[in-house]
Amino acid sequence: MTALIIVDVRVTNPAKFDEYRKLVPATLEPYGGRFLARGGRVATLEGGWDPKRIVVIEFPSMERARAWWASEEYKVPKQMRMASAETRMIVVESV
Repeated sequence: MTALIIVDVRVTNPAKFDEYRKLVPATLEPYGGRFLARGGRVATLEGGWDPKRIVVIEFPSMERARAWWASEEYKVPKQMRMASAETRMIVVESV
């Protein structure tokens, strides 16, 4: 069963975050990850959720998604993200 990592991002340091964005695609490849959404327009349909930037990444399984998140390949970019943005991140099994 595939899995999706969904991230709600509020960028606090645009220059550093831009560096992060350039590094991430290469870290996804070994884990079979691919972007489904990466910062496109967002419109609230219901409720009070008002995200500024949404990222959705698909992986072949929950295990591969978790492995990417904890990987050596993603370690430095993850630190860059944490230093340049406020994020909320979940992983969910897909259908």
